[in-house]
Amino acid sequence: MADRILWISWGAPVRGAEERGLEVFNEALGICGRRQQDGMIESFDVVLLEPNSGLNGYIAIRGTREQIASLRADEEFQRNQIDAGLIVDDLANVEGYTDEGVARQLAMYQEAIARVPQRA
Repeated sequence: MADRILWISWGAPVRGAEERGLEVFNEALGICGRRQQDGMIESFDVVLLEPNSGLNGYIAIRGTREQIASLRADEEFQRNQIDAGLIVDDLANVEGYTDEGVARQLAMYQEAIARVPQRA
């Protein structure tokens, strides 16, 4: 069961490279779809945001720690991220926790809080 997430976000496309940006985006969706079909990731969601001054969208990829690590080590995925970095601003790849992973992280946080003297 997925307990990890890879969050890939991006800002504005580089002006004059919009067509290439769309190609790279579609390639990324194809990679995610194939990896899901092959059982290499559990699922992914794509979000396109309303126009704003920062974040334009993101892809949230869910899987186990091993699945996310394997995806990040995958040469096709790496090439796609290199291409994306050349045609969008503020590309970010952030690993995090989801589902049962959130519960484990919160438990560790609560343990840490118990060791910190609390002030009124």
